[in-house]
Amino acid sequence: MSYSTLISADALRAQLDNPDWIIIDCRFSLADAELGAKNYRRGHLPNARYAHLDKDLSSAITSQKGRHPLPDFRALSQKLGNWGVSNRSQVVVYDDAGGAFAGRLWWLLRTLGHDKVAVLDGGIKLWQKKGYPITTALPVIQATTFRPYLQESFWLTAGQVQNRLADRSISLIDARTPERYRGEVEPIDPVAGHVRGAVNRPFQANLAGSGEFLPPEQLRKQFETLIGDRSPEQIVHMCGSGVTACHNLLAMEHAGLKGSKLYAGSWSEWIRNKNRPIAKGK
Repeated sequence: MSYSTLISADALRAQLDNPDWIIIDCRFSLADAELGAKNYRRGHLPNARYAHLDKDLSSAITSQKGRHPLPDFRALSQKLGNWGVSNRSQVVVYDDAGGAFAGRLWWLLRTLGHDKVAVLDGGIKLWQKKGYPITTALPVIQATTFRPYLQESFWLTAGQVQNRLADRSISLIDARTPERYRGEVEPIDPVAGHVRGAVNRPFQANLAGSGEFLPPEQLRKQFETLIGDRSPEQIVHMCGSGVTACHNLLAMEHAGLKGSKLYAGSWSEWIRNKNRPIAKGK
């Protein structure tokens, strides 16, 4: 059996010794870019590698790009091979933020044509709560070759988003918190507000109190209410920098609403051009 959206802690525990399974720790903090790596060294799931959001899963920021530009896919594919990921591997990614950062690598792997990747539901917090093993030992990695099959249709550029909003062929969902979406506060980016025409669904709405994702049927009902008569393929997700937007995309896929896309540059890229329309309030 393969996993392509979420995997439970119990299911992963049963496969810890499976050499065909690769676990990757994606913990990160926007307030302290090295905290995730520090926490990894203090303790992580057995055999887990570490992927750094800025250094591994993003490329350099430029004057025209957002805060977490898409990585060089060729370089990422090389890293995946160095981490022991082959095209046959079942990959499991996790973090300590409900999947907010792990979702980025989940989406990147799918964009590279690798569907056998799942986010650990509940992350390392639920794993530890269940009493499952944590280690400080670094994994013994056998490097291999990962061959990418890039799916360029999985994301939209700023220009494509602007054009398709204008002809009303897409609906845009913003995963940021309501107060940031409304432009009441903006702790990170220099301009507050949202893309005119976007609707708000904070990624936290996908989670139950346990930190696990809501049941698929519940997620499906909520997203169907949000998108109305739109097909999933007409839905584009965004956030501040294209990271937590992947959480809403993952939630839709888990709910069986397949084919939505990512505006990878998101708000931090959108505001680089003052001619792009923005709005505040609801």
